[in-house]
Amino acid sequence: MKRVILSGGGTGGHFYPAVSVAEALQRRYGDQVEVLFVGAEGKMEMEKIPALGYNIVGLPIAGIQRRLTLKNLALPWKALKSVWKARKVIREFRADVVVGFGGYASAPVMWSAQRMGIPTLMQEQNSYAGKANKFLSKRVKRICVAYEGMEQFFPAEKIVLTGNPLRGSFASTESKSDEALAYYGFKRDVPTLLIVGGSLGTRTLNEMMKAWIPTLQGISPVQVIWQTGRFYEREMKEFLEAHPTSNIFQCAFIERMDYAYEVADAVISRSGACTISELQLVGKPTIFVPSPNVAEDHQTKNAMALVEKQAALMVRDSEAVERGMQVALELLGSKEQLAALRENILAMGIADSADRVVNEIEKYW
Repeated sequence: MKRVILSGGGTGGHFYPAVSVAEALQRRYGDQVEVLFVGAEGKMEMEKIPALGYNIVGLPIAGIQRRLTLKNLALPWKALKSVWKARKVIREFRADVVVGFGGYASAPVMWSAQRMGIPTLMQEQNSYAGKANKFLSKRVKRICVAYEGMEQFFPAEKIVLTGNPLRGSFASTESKSDEALAYYGFKRDVPTLLIVGGSLGTRTLNEMMKAWIPTLQGISPVQVIWQTGRFYEREMKEFLEAHPTSNIFQCAFIERMDYAYEVADAVISRSGACTISELQLVGKPTIFVPSPNVAEDHQTKNAMALVEKQAALMVRDSEAVERGMQVALELLGSKEQLAALRENILAMGIADSADRVVNEIEKYW
């Protein structure tokens, strides 16, 4: 029996790649492998992971608050307590390997395992490494990355290009099925734009649509799947009722993402690591609008990694409300640019990322 600890969380971008690796481990080894997740108390992984059938232990670790608050005074104590608990968990679970996926809980678990002589591996989702991962990289055995050029952050001899592990099946298709078109009530010969702002939504992308729709006089020149997010659902639904416009499918959450990708000719999206990996696999020409509210401006750096390879376009968040739809319409009107972006983004996709990470794990147990 092999025992593996997978640590990471705080956001889906950290723990869903870990879940994908857990699923790959179980496909390959069945009941010959036991997986334990370690997350942060109070974070979303503490509910999501058990719902998927896995065991998880929470640490009291927390991140630094950007605003002045008394909560920051408790951080050193929480860090020490987390290290102590991480050591206890590793020892009692008898881990053979520990893999860190980023997020609050990953650092104390990785740090503890390294000092206990347990082999550690790291999976870095972004094109720009954070401070914690750069520090931990000194003692890890392998660093699984999703982008080329990560030698600027990590020791080159430890890096292996695996891509970002994803849950679900993502594949490129150039045809639009009757079922997918009917699901959204769309026509085959009208260009289609997919706007996704995450499960909670993105204020900037919603404001972009609110600025554009009144200029249409009720008739959109393109078909649009507008995912508003749950947080903005009521506000945006009321707006569209006040400005009825043809060819716009509005929803808080996209239930059939496979159909959405299938019918979309282009996408406007934030540039989180896992979102980018999905778009690389489905091969969709994309305009990224990076969120300015993430640590170390990761999303801009992720987007630029594709822009520099002519695999995507980018509009800054501060310009998106005014320019976003204009750029999208120009892109949809250029078959040559659509084809070039599609070819280049597809070339960056790695479909077997989870299995590649498992290949590295099994070298060290």
